[in-house]
Amino acid sequence: MKIREVHIYTHNLPVKNGPYTMANAEVWAVDTTLVKLVGSDGTIGWGETCPVGPTYSESHAKGAQAALMEIGKGIVGANLWPVSLNRKMNTLLNGHNYAKAAIDIAAHDLIGKSLGINVADLLGGSQTDIVPSYFATGIDNPDNIARIAKEKLKEGYERLQVKVGGRPVENDIETIRKVWEVIQGSKMKLAVDGNRGWTTRDALRVSRECSDIPFILEQPCNTFQDIEKIRCQVTHGIYMDESSVDLNTVISAVGIGLVDGFGMKVTRIGGLQNMRTFRDICEARNLPHTCDDAWGGDIIAAACTQIGSTVKPELCEGVWLAAPYIDGHYDQKNGIKIINGKIPRPKGPGLGVFPDESIFGAPIESFGD
Repeated sequence: MKIREVHIYTHNLPVKNGPYTMANAEVWAVDTTLVKLVGSDGTIGWGETCPVGPTYSESHAKGAQAALMEIGKGIVGANLWPVSLNRKMNTLLNGHNYAKAAIDIAAHDLIGKSLGINVADLLGGSQTDIVPSYFATGIDNPDNIARIAKEKLKEGYERLQVKVGGRPVENDIETIRKVWEVIQGSKMKLAVDGNRGWTTRDALRVSRECSDIPFILEQPCNTFQDIEKIRCQVTHGIYMDESSVDLNTVISAVGIGLVDGFGMKVTRIGGLQNMRTFRDICEARNLPHTCDDAWGGDIIAAACTQIGSTVKPELCEGVWLAAPYIDGHYDQKNGIKIINGKIPRPKGPGLGVFPDESIFGAPIESFGD
């Protein structure tokens, strides 16, 4: 099957009880970008990409829209199969994986709906219909974060990610200790996420002063090279997140034993086709990882849940969704929800969600018939 039409939309997602605070950003609302592909048989597929502001990583909403407009005309008439489609997109635009991912996700959705099969089956087959999620706190005072940890433990989450950085490191150490007092003795795993916000000095200090607390350090410092500097000096496992900018970087990190796992975003790596390759690399080297995205609604949530369901269970660190932080669904019936810390995988064809496109208004650009 080939692509007959490409339509690009934007949609604003306000943050409930905002802002959501990270080391390098305060997020009050995000603009998500959506792609609707129409196949030669009239079947529709949806994709989504939603950078969380312009400073979280090397992506931003207007950049995604510009990249998709650059690519859109050139993929009309292109083959829908993901390997072929990704190669075609790479001839039209260098880089911009996060924009290409929206097209890749839409292609998987369209193929699945046309064939009447679920995207998880296109990606190799689900291992579970109930996918573990995890909760990520913002940055706040230690007592508030400890309170949230207690709430999320009761709600059934088995993993908590605590945001740190962008403030005196003593506050971060106090937060980690107060959270550990709450979850110690439970099954809840702890991740401490710097979002590139610590210097190597601060990362080393936290690991040294919290050596008695079992947690993983997720992207503690800004660069790949920073992680190399501290790798042999810390007492905690290190996961790479924002620095995992493409498959080549992932292969390099895995090859030199730089990290113990990954916090991976589907759109950062280029979509579900590349995420499938990333999953298999991690399984070959026995590396745990997440299947997340930066933000977004039901479409990207469904994509993350579908690929997350295919990960070997003992390596799946969970799927983070923005659902607890935003209001409403694109698909009122099948919208993705977290229940008791876990996500029921949508069972319908394609991604399993069917957006009400009237929510998005008119497309900002269209190509094809």
